[in-house]
Amino acid sequence: LRPALRNKCQDSCSHQCGELLGTCSCQVTCQSLGICCPDYKEFCLQISPYSGSLMGGKTFRIFLLSMATLKSVFNINRFKQKIKTSGYVAKDGKAHCISPLLYETGFIPFEVSTDDGLTFPYSGTWLSVHHSKISDGEKCTLVNETKWQYYGTPNTDGNLTLTWTHQALAATRINIEVWGYQETGDSYSENWLAEWKYLYTLAREIPNIGKFSFIPVPAKGNYSTWDFGILRITPSSGLDTVQALFGNKHALAWHLGKDFRNDPNAWATAKCMEWDRKEEKLPNFMEEIIDCPCTLAQARADTGRFHKLRELTCQMAEYAAGQQCCYDSTGSQILTHDSTAGSTPDRGHDWGSPPFMKPPRIPGFSHWLYDVISFYYCCLWSDNCHFYMKKRPSSDCRMYHPPRAASAFGDPHFFTFDGLNFTFKGQGEYTLVESDLTSLRVQGRTQQAHFPNGTGAQVTGLSAVAMQENNSDVIEVRYSEDLNLEVLLNQKIVSFSEQSWMDLKGLFLHSTADQNITVMFSSGSGVEIRGSGGFLTLTVLLPEKFMNHTQGLFGVMNGNTEDEYTFKNKTTMSVHASPHQLFEFGANWALENGTSLFTYDTEFLLNNFFYGEKHNASFQPVFFPYEDPADPLVKEMVLLCGSDPFCRFDVLTTRSLQVGSSTRLSHQNHKLLVENLEPVISCGWLDHPTNGRKNGTTYLLGSTISFICNQGYELTGSKERICQVTGAWSGDTPSCILRTGLFPFKCYKLTLKNHYHEQGDLRI
Repeated sequence: LRPALRNKCQDSCSHQCGELLGTCSCQVTCQSLGICCPDYKEFCLQISPYSGSLMGGKTFRIFLLSMATLKSVFNINRFKQKIKTSGYVAKDGKAHCISPLLYETGFIPFEVSTDDGLTFPYSGTWLSVHHSKISDGEKCTLVNETKWQYYGTPNTDGNLTLTWTHQALAATRINIEVWGYQETGDSYSENWLAEWKYLYTLAREIPNIGKFSFIPVPAKGNYSTWDFGILRITPSSGLDTVQALFGNKHALAWHLGKDFRNDPNAWATAKCMEWDRKEEKLPNFMEEIIDCPCTLAQARADTGRFHKLRELTCQMAEYAAGQQCCYDSTGSQILTHDSTAGSTPDRGHDWGSPPFMKPPRIPGFSHWLYDVISFYYCCLWSDNCHFYMKKRPSSDCRMYHPPRAASAFGDPHFFTFDGLNFTFKGQGEYTLVESDLTSLRVQGRTQQAHFPNGTGAQVTGLSAVAMQENNSDVIEVRYSEDLNLEVLLNQKIVSFSEQSWMDLKGLFLHSTADQNITVMFSSGSGVEIRGSGGFLTLTVLLPEKFMNHTQGLFGVMNGNTEDEYTFKNKTTMSVHASPHQLFEFGANWALENGTSLFTYDTEFLLNNFFYGEKHNASFQPVFFPYEDPADPLVKEMVLLCGSDPFCRFDVLTTRSLQVGSSTRLSHQNHKLLVENLEPVISCGWLDHPTNGRKNGTTYLLGSTISFICNQGYELTGSKERICQVTGAWSGDTPSCILRTGLFPFKCYKLTLKNHYHEQGDLRI
């Protein structure tokens, strides 16, 4: 190409979204920097809503397509360069697309064609989410869902009712369809495939009034063999790609055949036995999943591997397995040996597992197929739960090893993985922790703090944290210039208006209502960030496998504090180093532009951190703040902080009780976290003796289990056993043996008639 023509071509974002061109930019940061190509908004699409169920059927609007574009043939959308759906222009002249069925979660790239699929110059991203994550208004509801899933079993019959928000579908009449899910082919092979299949239409062209009731009858033909599926409501327009509402995935007991209704227990028993035989031929996935934490407090603290809402491990493994950990009201783990509500391992992780698309990695649905519908077969529809529990036994917690935690908060104060603490008040961008084990990198940016009157204080605070592991997405959490908390995904600001939980590349991202951010990496490492007092508070949790594989400001995680202050060149500094020496140590871990994960999308960030020094050597912080007894703030500080040295330090250096209060709370939270992550001794599950029972289902240090025999049996061995500090039970294994020799008897009074018709008494 001639230079002039080449430049002309490069000035367009057509087919170029995400690229930095010769004369302008098509990257997401171009808008705030004012360097976008003129047609950036035309080709790099913005959409609303931005998310929907992986089942598809969600309509979203595409903004800012020009009128000239809309007048052409806007009819094809392509997801991941292969899944084509229809687009349309609504009566209001706005462009819309309908999301397709996807077998994965996360941000999915899509493209738009206006020339019947010859070219796809327009592009954007769509967030595909776990089906359970969509709002109630986006799905239909099975009224009394338990009745649907037990229909046909004893004492379960009558009408079933389905409800939905009728305004969610722009149609006067709708169809209700039944879809089934299956996975076919050889397990763990290339031909193992997942499939959602349309089965039949339950109701056709009924009024869209938001409610439908019916009396189920067994499905015809082979359809009645599908026992796991979903309901789909669509406008009765007859189009293949249409807006749709889906119900919850559920056991299709209500449509099963007459053989199920005639004898549900026999039918389910046969299915349970079939599942048991199939499980025997599959690989042992339980070897690759970690044990559950011993206590609920441990599970809630281990945010890199367990999520406190669903208590599932998110550690990705070869067989894509998971672990459900269940606890009682006292915080003790429930085991399946003691209760069907106990902790169970899962062949299919409920969240799915990258790269998704194939069994048993399909989010939600593989888990249902291998771990949930089988529970119905063996435990809920028949009395064969021992078969299920044999294949899904609780692993107790004796092999669970809690992670190590490191934190940074306030001025900032650093607490290392090995328990050392120090204060580093540098201004710049630094490596907090990096690991050669998984290429984990967590980086921090510190900025100058300000007094309440707005002038600069001679201390700093954490203002941004960026992180990545292996080739995962890059997450950055930062305070904006107007002190709003922002989360960036690959340099683009993320909105949590629709989804608080996102399955992303190599990680899971969660935001609470009060903007506490949790990142769970696939290795089991976790990062928690929250904004507080104008500074960020950061906690990093690393599993035991990271021992001797970390460096940075959070130190070398190896249980030895003596080498905590290790420089990049592997030399170390004394743990008794002065604050001035610690300042030099921190400066040594300053980033370089080539290794930085941060986004520089404002003039301030470019000038101060990209073009400026990564460590501002000219910034001289206060190392020893003076506590003046005559200072009226000191009295308030003492009341607020008590003996907390970090709270007192931050009040004195920032003149802010709010900052001090935030520091004090963060310090308390860190101490509580470390306490909850202390190893817990478990002696393992104890069985009751044959012909006897036990009292107690807690198996941790100090727990006592007592044993009682049934009537007619005598206890030998220990009547009670105590979990000892060695991890072993005291005493001997109890047994209940049949009593011999003297037999217990009772005395009865019988009234007899002799043959003279006189009554007499006989005592036996």
